[in-house]
Amino acid sequence: MTISDENTKVDNNKMINATSNCERLADEKHDIELFKEPPQLYGDCPICFERMPTLDSGWRYHACCGKVICSGCIHAPRYDNQGNKVDNEKCPFCRTSYPTSDEEMIERLKKRVEAEDPIAIYNLGCFYREGIYGFPQDYTKALELFRRAAKLGDTEAYLNIGCAHHAGQGIEVDTKQAHHYYELSAMMGNERARHNLGCIEMDAGNIDRAQKHYMIAIRGGYSKSLNMIKQLYSYGYATKDDYTTTLRLYQEYLGEIKSKQRDEAAASYPEEKRYY
Repeated sequence: MTISDENTKVDNNKMINATSNCERLADEKHDIELFKEPPQLYGDCPICFERMPTLDSGWRYHACCGKVICSGCIHAPRYDNQGNKVDNEKCPFCRTSYPTSDEEMIERLKKRVEAEDPIAIYNLGCFYREGIYGFPQDYTKALELFRRAAKLGDTEAYLNIGCAHHAGQGIEVDTKQAHHYYELSAMMGNERARHNLGCIEMDAGNIDRAQKHYMIAIRGGYSKSLNMIKQLYSYGYATKDDYTTTLRLYQEYLGEIKSKQRDEAAASYPEEKRYY
């Protein structure tokens, strides 16, 4: 080997090492963003100002005003300014009467879609995906609406774009893209997306990373992740301290979302549909 060849080899090794270091630093930076504490998914109820439950049985979107309101405030008795009890057939936020038909509900939703309301756009996408309320089942149209809602910051839309890539609904199966959109949704506070990432890491044998995802999801109130930590503990992959910590985190979440009127509302749901 000549001196020139030797120098070229050294230069190539330096380039390879530099590239490797850059990739490692990029991965580390990505993980810092991925695993840091995300924002609360829905924030606080605009009426009682209590933290919104994670499960969708604990809240409802109102197309009349575009507000997400907790089940407790929806079911709580309401009174006028003279102290007289009034019916609960109106939105507790804007006092608009609830729609009396699917057609009226859809018309209100379409108005919110025209106003670029991301939740309304996402919901319309779900109608197309499921083929309900008179809409044809159209995965391509659903994905188009999910992408539109995602651009406006809707975390459920990012999650469902990931699900579409995972299942090949309206697009070719692409697990890398599914993982990418799950990450985007999880970093915005979506616990279901976070749980999906935990399952992906666990299937890949990355127990430590899976546990990190599950712990974040549990802090956000996702009970299925609590069950996964319980399984890891029973199989010897998680310690007793890990399991104790997850129970404490979940209890802290319940302490932030539970209230008397929410408990009364939850009593009207089957047990599997309650908000905790």
